[in-house]
Amino acid sequence: MSTSRTADAGPAAPDGRGGSSVDRVLAEAARLGLDVAVVRLDESTRTAAEAARACGCGVDQIVKSIVFRVAGSDRHVLFLTCGGAQVDPARASVLAGAALEKADAAGIRAFTGFAIGGVSPIGHLSPIEVWMDPELFRFPTIWAAAGSPNHVFSVAPEPLRAATHATVAPFTA
Repeated sequence: MSTSRTADAGPAAPDGRGGSSVDRVLAEAARLGLDVAVVRLDESTRTAAEAARACGCGVDQIVKSIVFRVAGSDRHVLFLTCGGAQVDPARASVLAGAALEKADAAGIRAFTGFAIGGVSPIGHLSPIEVWMDPELFRFPTIWAAAGSPNHVFSVAPEPLRAATHATVAPFTA
């Protein structure tokens, strides 16, 4: 059986449900059978470059969680891409089957429960449709936010794809 554990996770911001967003990520990882260890970093991981420096990996090994909102609705979608890549909104819209617009910080927080810079691929407050950049599969290990700008976890790409039910498709510029 897989377990989720925290390696000096330290404090995280409450998520409004009596726990922290990091706790929610750990609980979801355990529920999904995803074996992760959340690590608290002293340095910020708000940007992919900061996260790569802090994790000691290449910038493309950082998973950027980019949330879009379907235009004119409350539906949100998530695109997981390499840290050095940019999501092409037109390509993403084709995959989502609807026009997309960048979600604002308040909408991201309300829908996912995470602040920008700490959006994890798992543990969202609401179900979310996920697409994953095939370029992430170039690496044996990738690093994702774990619910706060200072918490990350490492994982192999395929278990993350399976846990998120992500559709693997190209959507970068």
